[in-house]
Amino acid sequence: MLDCWERIPIMKSVARQSAIRFVMLALLLALCATASLGAQEPPNSAASWKFAVSGDSRNCGDIVMPAIAQGVRRDGASFYWHLGDYRAIYTFDEDYLHIHPASTISNYLAGAWPDFIQHQLQPFGDLPVFLELGNHELVPPMTKGLYIAQFADWLNQPVLQRQRLADNPNDHVLKTYYRWIERGVDFISMDNASAEEFDAGQMKWLRGVLANDAKDSSIRTVVLGMHAALPDSLSAGHSMNDSAQEQSSGRIVYAQLTAFRHSTRKNVYVLASHSHFVMNNIYATACHVGDDVLPGWIVGSAGAVRYRLPQDYAAATIAMTNVYGYVLATVAPDGGITFEFKEVKEADVPASVVNEFSREQVNWCFTQNKASYTPAGAVCPAGPTPATH
Repeated sequence: MLDCWERIPIMKSVARQSAIRFVMLALLLALCATASLGAQEPPNSAASWKFAVSGDSRNCGDIVMPAIAQGVRRDGASFYWHLGDYRAIYTFDEDYLHIHPASTISNYLAGAWPDFIQHQLQPFGDLPVFLELGNHELVPPMTKGLYIAQFADWLNQPVLQRQRLADNPNDHVLKTYYRWIERGVDFISMDNASAEEFDAGQMKWLRGVLANDAKDSSIRTVVLGMHAALPDSLSAGHSMNDSAQEQSSGRIVYAQLTAFRHSTRKNVYVLASHSHFVMNNIYATACHVGDDVLPGWIVGSAGAVRYRLPQDYAAATIAMTNVYGYVLATVAPDGGITFEFKEVKEADVPASVVNEFSREQVNWCFTQNKASYTPAGAVCPAGPTPATH
């Protein structure tokens, strides 16, 4: 047996080998961690990037939305933003009825939202999708409570939960309005799906958000998304002009946004759907003049029955109906955003969708899914709208 003096060199050798292995393991772990962090980092903030948006996918959304998802992913968008109205609810959606011809009303009401998730959200795969509440999500017997329960996974996805708790560490209640920040852009999702909105709580929340954005030098741009357009747009007849509360609160929000843009010189954009056509420059009406015209889009083109264009839309440089598609937004390094409408056509519908719904039903959605409804134009308020309330 070796005595202590004889064991010391051996112990030193073993210790030295263990130390080397420990250092090598530490270096390997550091390299793995660096690679992992690099994989999680967002794209270079000095480069432009893209997101996509559209809304109103009832009626034929099970057929149109997979084509939209295909195009959005191909265009390299970072996320897709759905501005509401997933299923008709007040009646059977034509696509749903085609594959469930014997469905009862109760079966439809129980299956409408799961059908939306299966046919319209799953095609996006791992691409983030943000959901807006539309008025058809509140057609009885549907309620906001049922909506939150069904779509909690989307309303409480990690980026939204982190932002909600960063804004208020004690806020553990899911809401139908929220925000998230990506590469210097504050995306603000508003709820105007019912006649009592914007309510006092949502108005207070928005004032706080805009006040913080005004002071935050890292925020270069604010983008508001909502189902119905703010009041006094080119499509005022189908917008927040529809109820006294929505008209009043919507005009206050519009004034707050213009005041924010004037005082901070930051970019402001407003996106909506609700009217089933595509139109830009929607706030260029007699109600808003000069620097008070906010850049705004209506893009209700994700599958719903197509409306007629308003009688007076001369201010819009893009105005289309009887089309489906999405707006692809490109965010420049300075936060400025350019928007391009990307049409999806019948030939873009994936073969698997055609096989499930039939070529005849797909063709009907693209050629016959239209209505004669024409939204009225803007009727301007008698006096100025205050910027705060």
